[in-house]
Amino acid sequence: MTQVLDHLPCRKTKKILCCYTNTTRHIQIARISNITHCFFEKVIFPRQRLLFETHPDAWLEIYSSEQCSAILAERILCNCLQAIV
Repeated sequence: MTQVLDHLPCRKTKKILCCYTNTTRHIQIARISNITHCFFEKVIFPRQRLLFETHPDAWLEIYSSEQCSAILAERILCNCLQAIV
């Protein structure tokens, strides 16, 4: 299991640590694009865990990559992904 810690390059001050795990057998793309002046996109391999910091009202969009297309599979409020430390 690979762990990645990324910081969303935002000017907003309040950030939370979030965790998402790809439990599928497919490569996924995680994207946050609803925060002004911020853009975050990462490839997540099967069984890989992604740790990242973001604003609590950000939405994590998960695109599932099956064959040659990427389809929006789910949209999760990052506040629901907050990691407990």
